[in-house]
Amino acid sequence: MSPSVSLPVRTELPDIELVKKLPKNADALLVPIFSENEGVEFPVCPAIDKKTTKELLSQFKAVGAKAKAGEITRIPGVELPIIAVGLGAADEVDDEKIRRTVGTAARSLKDLEHVVVAFGALSTRALVEGLLLGSYSYPGFRGAKADDQPTRVSSYSVIADPKTAKEEFVAAHITAESVCLARDLVNTPSSHLYPETYAAFLQSEAKKCGVDVDVLDEKALEKKGFGGILAVGQGSARPPRLVHLRWSPRHAKKKVAMVGKGITFDTGGISIKPSLHMENMISDMGGSAAVVATVFGAARLNLNVEINAFVALAENMPDGNAIRPGDVITHYGGITSEILNTDAEGRLVLADALARASEDHPDYLIETATLTGAQIVALGVRTSGVMGSDEFRDRLAETGRKVGEPAWAMPLLEEHEKTIKTPAADIRNVDNTRHGGMLYAGTYLSKFIGDGIEWAHVDIAGPSFNEGRPDGYLPVRATGVPVRTFLAVLADIAEQN
Repeated sequence: MSPSVSLPVRTELPDIELVKKLPKNADALLVPIFSENEGVEFPVCPAIDKKTTKELLSQFKAVGAKAKAGEITRIPGVELPIIAVGLGAADEVDDEKIRRTVGTAARSLKDLEHVVVAFGALSTRALVEGLLLGSYSYPGFRGAKADDQPTRVSSYSVIADPKTAKEEFVAAHITAESVCLARDLVNTPSSHLYPETYAAFLQSEAKKCGVDVDVLDEKALEKKGFGGILAVGQGSARPPRLVHLRWSPRHAKKKVAMVGKGITFDTGGISIKPSLHMENMISDMGGSAAVVATVFGAARLNLNVEINAFVALAENMPDGNAIRPGDVITHYGGITSEILNTDAEGRLVLADALARASEDHPDYLIETATLTGAQIVALGVRTSGVMGSDEFRDRLAETGRKVGEPAWAMPLLEEHEKTIKTPAADIRNVDNTRHGGMLYAGTYLSKFIGDGIEWAHVDIAGPSFNEGRPDGYLPVRATGVPVRTFLAVLADIAEQN
């Protein structure tokens, strides 16, 4: 039996529980307030009596609380400190606003051990996701901890009726933990997370949630003809891997394949990237992180859908063995590809994995990658680009918007069917223009999708890694997008059984 393998650094999320009434040992009470004409409104919560509610409203008025969305108001001088988070107008509140404002509040709560949360009839799922995702703070690799370092909340008690809220609570808890696993994977530096160690971690983690796993090393990849993965990885001293994860509930009627790009570090290869911000290329395995976190989350949620996931893991390095512009490679399944730019390497490893995933004849195929800078140019840093078969593409993009992970359906262009051709091979990996680069990548990947498979390619180059400031429940660096979208889509497919 192989030993358990862990990530060198993991984020500790606060404990969270459902309770029916106000505990006695709390350090603070977190409540929502709405803006109402010139004042504020406090939603009814069965655990807080009318007298206390009236006193709270009086104190909110006294301190001039405005209840703007995300505004934090603290009430001093009471036995249990009150922290109110503004939600704006009551008739404009939705799940995403709850997630964002609660996430903002969770980031602001310092040096408190135990906080009680009383949000009345508002969505338990959105509340729990906001609390946990907003509490995420990657600890990094540090020496002695500073004595004056503020600590985040250790535990939350959410007041709700366990009989009616438990299912939402559990789903939200598992979903948030899955997102945070993806964040931890992406945040782990490539000095510690590279193809071999990544695959070993997945083998260990899969056992914990009943997921089967197979790993192909460089010898097996060569024997089976995975030319794209081998080509990208051949410039690195750390050889590539292909990891196959299987979640197979006994009575599942639908089959879903998932594929994720796992470039654990991307220098660009011979077509080397500029040095400025190259350190962020530890995030080029964000697609694989999202896929594996989704599979483990689906297993923990016991979703009744069969999932076969393939994550292609490699480092893209520029040594004397690296692939060169002008080389021709043969992908798994036989398609040949001319390499014009070695920094368009993600599509090369994905092509092999897509061809392999298609052999299982899934009903749906979902693939995601931090694939193109063109995605950021087209849609910005928060909105994923989705390409694929029309109906499933639109369905996935709409689901993303519903759960608060913005996504937009994009077309595959007729002109790229012409520019993808080359005299040297079946296809070429770029078309050497700046026009529609995200869409060209989608066209390239489409050549490796089996006939009749509903599929979607999700480009998360911007949304998976936040180089700006924290915002709502999104931290700096890894965001975990689009794990929540994928779990929602899988849950919907499972319900069709």
